[in-house]
Amino acid sequence: MPRKRRATAGNQTGIGPDSSTGALRGGDSCGSTDLERTPVTADPLPPQAPPRRGVWAQLRPLLLRTHFYAGVFIAPFILVAAVTGLIYTAAPQIERMVYDHELRVPAGQAAQPLSKQVAAARAAHPSGEITSVMPAVDATSTTRVVFSDETVPADYEMAVFVDPYTLEVRGQERTFGQWLGVRAWIDDLHRNLHLGAFGRNYSELAASWMWIVVLGGLALWIGRRRSLRRVVLPDASAKKGRSRNLSWHAATGVWITIGLLLLSVTGLTWSNHAGAKIADVRTLFDWNSPPLETSLTPGGQAAEHRHGAAAPAAEGGDAVFTSGVGIDGVMATATAQGLRTPLFIAPPADAQSAWKVDESKRDWPTRFDAVTVDGRTGAVVDRVDFDEWPFMAKMTNWTIDAHMGILFGLPNQLVLAALAIGLIFVIARGYGMWWQRRPTRDGGARFGRPAPRGSLRALTPGVLVLVAATTLFIAYFLPLFAISLAVFLAVDVLLERRRTTRPPVLAGTLDPPSPDTQEETPVAVGAETGGR
Repeated sequence: MPRKRRATAGNQTGIGPDSSTGALRGGDSCGSTDLERTPVTADPLPPQAPPRRGVWAQLRPLLLRTHFYAGVFIAPFILVAAVTGLIYTAAPQIERMVYDHELRVPAGQAAQPLSKQVAAARAAHPSGEITSVMPAVDATSTTRVVFSDETVPADYEMAVFVDPYTLEVRGQERTFGQWLGVRAWIDDLHRNLHLGAFGRNYSELAASWMWIVVLGGLALWIGRRRSLRRVVLPDASAKKGRSRNLSWHAATGVWITIGLLLLSVTGLTWSNHAGAKIADVRTLFDWNSPPLETSLTPGGQAAEHRHGAAAPAAEGGDAVFTSGVGIDGVMATATAQGLRTPLFIAPPADAQSAWKVDESKRDWPTRFDAVTVDGRTGAVVDRVDFDEWPFMAKMTNWTIDAHMGILFGLPNQLVLAALAIGLIFVIARGYGMWWQRRPTRDGGARFGRPAPRGSLRALTPGVLVLVAATTLFIAYFLPLFAISLAVFLAVDVLLERRRTTRPPVLAGTLDPPSPDTQEETPVAVGAETGGR
């Protein structure tokens, strides 16, 4: 009896001979039981749904692939803009050095009347209409009289520089706005590479993508949940190679992010295609400077203060500068209204228009007050102070002048130079990483590989709609972004087709992924390895 109980116990625990587990054989012999002959199987588990991926986990592969393509194909345009912009930061000093004779004079006792200075300029330049006069800014500056001139390129004029004390003409130079020849040449180099309207597409393309590349790169860098120190400082302990390049590329990019965003947005404001869209938005929300009334209509403010003969039309020649109160009376009225140099004085367009006097102090603190003056009487027709401008109109002026290195003078120029050098450094490090991503085992001159395809197919419907809507919104305001993005997609599809039509590669002929290469490559999950 004890033997049977031990055998039964052994069979029940699966330790006896031919037990259901098959773990042991031998031991005490006893007859087979139903328990021994029936295999024990676990209940099948229900299929589990794949883990739900968050929004960032879905967007990161797409951002990484977009950052790659923009970095490879758009970075050359951004690099050219950075190099030419670096040259531009020194333009004010170059201009003052090259044109010192035209711009500076020894201080004298008393300046001649402005009308006589204009007459001296006219004697030196008999042709063309006078479009504006810029009185001497200080005791050692010349007066600038600007003429329309058919001998200079479109959008240029001819400036004649007059000594306000002796009426000596110090020289004549063509001018683009306020910039003289050399500075205008540097400005054109940065704006359009001296290729005219077509060349402006390069700078607009760079500005359209730069803010996207900057914000996308910042999100990719911060999204890895690094410590704050690792985010803002390069990793000195990183080994040479891609990890070191990545650390310097990203940390430097963090430091110049705000400056690059400012340059990108302000660069778009005077671009060819996007600039027109931005102008429409400014008009829609009343973000422009208030208009200044110049018409001398009967019953208006000027008509109520008539005390002299009507000013002649601009077509009548230079008589407008001496008839009525003339330019001297207009200058006296502007001074009495509190306007100070630098001033731009524009003669009336016709007999029914007023003179216009604008402050143009573009360095901080800025002054842009303006008045219109009746040339017959010297009465003020209208006045608009800078304080009356909408805030966004002021911001537009300030940010554009900051972009041009004017707003804060030399410190502004130094900051822009540092931004340009930092951007050049970031682009160089980025191309270094791109080169280090290339396959090297097959010995071919191949280039760095982008992140795996399929990032769009991996998006959930809600995130996909968000991405599509955002892209369409940006594309509407930035046409060159839309065109270049379409080109990227076409290139991506063609490369994928070329890859899929190649003969299969034998195992072991490709480089295994290194830790450096994997650092910024998204993990292939499901559709991430498939087609876009």
